[in-house]
Amino acid sequence: MPEIQRIILISGKRKCGKDFISEHLKRRLGDRCQIVRISEPIKSEWARKMQLDLQELLSDGPYKEKYRKDMIDWSDEVRKQSYGYFCKTAMEKANSEIIVVSDVRRMNDIRYFRETYGDKVVCVRLTCPEAVRVQRGFIYTTGIDDIESECGLDNFKNWDLILENDNKLSSNNLIESIIQTFSL
Repeated sequence: MPEIQRIILISGKRKCGKDFISEHLKRRLGDRCQIVRISEPIKSEWARKMQLDLQELLSDGPYKEKYRKDMIDWSDEVRKQSYGYFCKTAMEKANSEIIVVSDVRRMNDIRYFRETYGDKVVCVRLTCPEAVRVQRGFIYTTGIDDIESECGLDNFKNWDLILENDNKLSSNNLIESIIQTFSL
């Protein structure tokens, strides 16, 4: 198993393009890169606990949205017992030189990765105007878009790179910014 050389934490609001950019970065970097999602162990354990369809929860459709708030509440309770539980569980599948964590949402996520992996960790924030997010299907939802899972990193100032994903730059330009900034 290759040693992890770089962990790229991707953060941003819903529908800002975290998965899109992560997938393009993975394609560009090839076999030496792997995407890890903190949400996968959350959704897996929630689906098992509630006897739900895991594949539907992993999709980007209405099924996931139906259960989003309850999953967030439940996962917050788990984090109260062990703040890095889902990060650690997600990383159990990590087996590449470069790991892209496509869904960093909380200060405790960053804390876990920095405490565990030190200077191998870089933090990327994707920003996107709300109008563009709406074009991508975003609908503001009280109780979802105004809680920690969406706002927990709004005041974080130590981003290594901030990228505006507003459809003005091609995904290739955004990916090249990441590759050049971190010498990947």
